[in-house]
Amino acid sequence: MDATYLLNVPGVKKKILHGGCGQLPTFQDGSKITFHFQTLKDDFERTVIDDSRESGIPMEIIVGKMFKMEVWETLLTSMRIREVAEFWCDAVHTGMYALVSKGMRRIAEGKDPLEGQKHRCGMGNMFDYHSTGYEDLDELQRTPQPLIFIMELFKVDDPSAYKRDTWAMSKEEKLAAVPVLHSEGNRLVLHKKYREAAEKYQEAVICLRNLQAKEKPWEEDWLKLQNLMTPLMLNYCQCQLELGEYYEVLEHTTEILQKNHENAKAYFKRAKAHAAVWNEKEARNDFLQAAQLDPSMAAAAKKEMKILGERMRKKHKELLCSNYEPFPSPLT
Repeated sequence: MDATYLLNVPGVKKKILHGGCGQLPTFQDGSKITFHFQTLKDDFERTVIDDSRESGIPMEIIVGKMFKMEVWETLLTSMRIREVAEFWCDAVHTGMYALVSKGMRRIAEGKDPLEGQKHRCGMGNMFDYHSTGYEDLDELQRTPQPLIFIMELFKVDDPSAYKRDTWAMSKEEKLAAVPVLHSEGNRLVLHKKYREAAEKYQEAVICLRNLQAKEKPWEEDWLKLQNLMTPLMLNYCQCQLELGEYYEVLEHTTEILQKNHENAKAYFKRAKAHAAVWNEKEARNDFLQAAQLDPSMAAAAKKEMKILGERMRKKHKELLCSNYEPFPSPLT
């Protein structure tokens, strides 16, 4: 089919490339829509900007959850299962695409999509022309323009038929999920399932970070969320110590200490990570700082420094021995 349809939205045109199956699905608030998409410029070459098939992971959005590209909900709810359609959208609908694409690309790269995000509303972000880190998206930010979206709809899940990801939860649901995830993590630690426990703590932190991103930094609500987040991050770091992920521990404990330089537990865990990667001076400084901030940790810090000293002496001895050539065997 190549007929062009005008949806009941100004500045949007639809062309069905492959007809779908059955009746139009029932879309309601909370329905999860799974689909693949391709984004193209409206130029002679139809330059491809993004293609979800390259990552091999379909895109998902939740109906009624104020996805930044609001027009996508309009496009998808006009489709049948397995339908492939091409949509032309005027610039009035595409101004947020650069930020949406940046987040999706960061997720595909295994990075935090919220990292470095400023506290401001969507309109504020739309007119923030600082670099997205991607040259083609910077161009879209500077010059909003019509875009073409080719979409294939795979399935529509009823709200009760799936476990919602944290990003799809309401504020109240996220706050309620945090203590549950915390308890699950603690239970897994008791069974020495550190990797699974770390995932629970991380999911709880993500819930809180999503909420914190909507608050003004260092104000009361932001600080309350930070206080809830810190013990979860410390538990996560303890799991990473058990798993031998020392550089990750260094990164996250340093992040904690940048926000609260009097957290003795963060100093102690960072000291253990420094010791594990042979940073003797940094480890001793952190152990001493932990003991100074919390005298109840002094004995443990002293014990760890003794173990560190023994490890360092053994290492120096091994290095010294390796610098000498072995005595040659006598000729027979």
